[in-house]
Amino acid sequence: MNLENIEAFVYVNHFGSFNKAAEVLYLSQPSVTARIQTLERELDCKLFDRLGKQVVLTEQGKQFLPYAQKILQTFQKGKLQLQQRTAVPNELRIGSTASVSNYVIPELLPVIKARFPELTFKLTTAPTEDLTAKLLNREIDIAFVRKSAHPAFQSFLFHEDPIKLYVYADHPFARSGRASLRDIIGQPLVFFECGALDWLRLHRVFEGLDQPPDIVYHADNAETAKKLVLRKAGICFLPGLTVRQEVADGRLKPVEIEETAGIALQTNLIALSGEHEEIIRLLRSVDLKEALAS
Repeated sequence: MNLENIEAFVYVNHFGSFNKAAEVLYLSQPSVTARIQTLERELDCKLFDRLGKQVVLTEQGKQFLPYAQKILQTFQKGKLQLQQRTAVPNELRIGSTASVSNYVIPELLPVIKARFPELTFKLTTAPTEDLTAKLLNREIDIAFVRKSAHPAFQSFLFHEDPIKLYVYADHPFARSGRASLRDIIGQPLVFFECGALDWLRLHRVFEGLDQPPDIVYHADNAETAKKLVLRKAGICFLPGLTVRQEVADGRLKPVEIEETAGIALQTNLIALSGEHEEIIRLLRSVDLKEALAS
């Protein structure tokens, strides 16, 4: 049985598309199709059904999937063991989204450096999609991204950052620290849009209003959005890490909104399966709240 055929099967299932799997594997679509057909002949069963443009597993495909994933993982671990890639490198190449790069990385790097004094660092800031591609191409070693799933990655929840409404210190909402969603309607709103799925929950909450909020400023950068609030241009929903210092200084105030309670921005730590395990263990042991408070 050809390992490349099993790899194609796992990737087609993950992406639900022969074309997308071919793109990630740097193959043509007919090549991926041929690999799946060869595997089906070897297993003497059909692995996928087409439902319109969507590709789904057959019952036999569902039964075979965990074994295929295990085969790939076992092969990769064996390969890594032979090549001794689990050792700590001299240079650690870290990718992260903008918010992690701005507010988390400066606190984390001294912790890693204290544990591995000889280690140097190369930092890359990019959107989640770009970072996952760089990780697959081995251009970076680990990445801090929004929620991402891929058969080649090991992924761990690293941090959940609550998203709350923040207002300037002398805003009327600041006195009580509470407001209803309906209270926001008449307020000029700065809307920070980072592109993560978590923000869609805010959109859905707003859809329940009789009239839309008065969004005066759309911003794709947290620092810009935050500074507009500090200049009293409006109020804004922001992740807590982005305003940590301003809240501590009393320049910004969090406001509890019942309808948006529980919405948080999730950051995952990802790496290729079986690689950089010692670094990952260290990062997973870090108490981020304690590190940020120190």
